[in-house]
This record gives sequence, structure tokens and C-alpha cells, in this order.
Amino acid sequence: MDVLIRSENSADVAAIEQVTIAAFKGRWYSDQTEHMVIDRLREAEAMSVSLVAEVDEKVVGHVAFSVVTIDGEDKGWYGLGPVSVSPEVQKLGIGSKLIREGLSQIKEKGARGCVLEGDPNYYQRFGFKNHPDLIYKGTPDQKYFMALPFYEDVPKGQVEFHKAFYGAI
Repeated sequence: MDVLIRSENSADVAAIEQVTIAAFKGRWYSDQTEHMVIDRLREAEAMSVSLVAEVDEKVVGHVAFSVVTIDGEDKGWYGLGPVSVSPEVQKLGIGSKLIREGLSQIKEKGARGCVLEGDPNYYQRFGFKNHPDLIYKGTPDQKYFMALPFYEDVPKGQVEFHKAFYGAI
């Protein structure tokens, strides 16, 4: 299967919404609002990187990266998410390709590192791990909040994702 990873364009908006809704439908960890987070990030022009995965000219995946703050300051760190892959093509490496390309692009933009909230069993393969001095109060268990520093220095403090994650713009 040939997978094309490319930047989102305006013609992809509806397909991204459909993929995201389908990817998170029925997931215990989801409140089913991930597609709205993407819309709010887009509306606020806060997506630093937005990539889609195409198979046979059909959008089957999406990942977003946006700037996060640490103790209220922009320290050059980004948040990964949401990431979505159509259920019929999950577990084929499409999500991994999206994530790796996105990490590469934010690093090219000068990112110092990336954070996310997710399953450690999945995200550790990319180098993400829990850093006890980086705290995200939005998670019920800090083991699900992980960071991938691109350099040796890992800041300390409370991480906040863009307000689009919390229902505001």
C-alpha cells in the first residue's frame, strides 16, 4: 500500500473531520470532541503542522501539532494531537508515518521538544516518555503525559495545550 503524507489543504477539511470522528468513535479515552479541537485549532490558526495521509487519493489519516506553553511561556515546545487513522487501515503504520513526519517538520521549525497525552505502549516507540518535572493537569494519570525532548534540556513546569483543546479559541 502506497501512503502519501502531505500538508493539509482546504479541500481536506471534511475528510479530516470524517476520519477523526471514525477513529475515536467508541474509544473509552475519548470524549468524541477531537474533530472539534481540530476545527478550533484551524480557526485560531494555531496548527503549526497539519498533515494528512492519503491512500489511493483518499484521506485516511491526520495529525496536528500546535505550540504549548510551559508555566505560561512559549519555550519552543509543541503538542502532538489529535492523531487519527481510519479504522479500516489502522495498525498498518499510517499513524507512525504521520507522527514521524510531523516530528521532523516541527524540529525543522526549531522546536525544542514535543509533548502529548496518550498510551505509553504506543508512543514510547517514538522516544516519548514521562518526565516527572513536566506536568499536565488535564490528565487523570501522569503516566499518560509524555515528552520527547529534541535536546538534552527538558524544562520544568506545567504544560498547557492551546485553548482550542479546552473548548475555546
